Amino acid sequence: MKKSTVIKRLNLDEKKLETIALAVTKAETKTTGEIALAATDESSDYSFFELLAAVIFGALVFSILLPFHGNFSALLDRITWVSVPWHLSAFYGIISFSAIALFFLIANIPAIDRIIVPHFYRSKAVYRRALRHFVESGVYATSKRTGILIFISVLEKEVRIIADSGISTRIEQKEWDSLAGHLAKGIQAGTTEKDLIEVIERCGKLLTEHFPATDDNPNELSDGLVILEGGE
Repeated sequence: MKKSTVIKRLNLDEKKLETIALAVTKAETKTTGEIALAATDESSDYSFFELLAAVIFGALVFSILLPFHGNFSALLDRITWVSVPWHLSAFYGIISFSAIALFFLIANIPAIDRIIVPHFYRSKAVYRRALRHFVESGVYATSKRTGILIFISVLEKEVRIIADSGISTRIEQKEWDSLAGHLAKGIQAGTTEKDLIEVIERCGKLLTEHFPATDDNPNELSDGLVILEGGE
């Protein structure tokens, strides 16, 4: 999915992105902590579940057709010059495989993915993708180990906040989980900018409380929202 599409689905635009980046910059001036933001359209391609659901749908279509084999056999006899035994089998095969292919395409629609992919698997996929970006982007490697990542996954409608080891010893994960839940509700309501800025400000206050700014306070991470490619 294109970057512009992800931004649109989050109800953001370039001006709002600039406002969000400024909120991060402002929050970080009072703390040695670093706040990173990232979003992706989906945390996994879920191809296994999409294919499994498509095969099940194809099998269902095949089972529905079976009771009507006499009718289809008669139809094939009328439209073919020569009737041979494999015509009916080929007909059933074409219909079943067409059903599988069609459903596999439909399964790529986000709303369908949310139905066919188990919630626990989606949640794990979001966490894995967030953790991967946490490492790849260097959030884990700030000088004082005081970086946090606010990660948004659009398809799953989930938010994860991951804190580095220097922070997790002083601030419990439940604090970050509460803020992540608040932001997820805001995204669902279409108020991403407002709620993301609120969460950034709250994160800034928590970090300032435990990690106040010092004379040596470099900006080690990008302040803007990074848009990632979907999938693992």
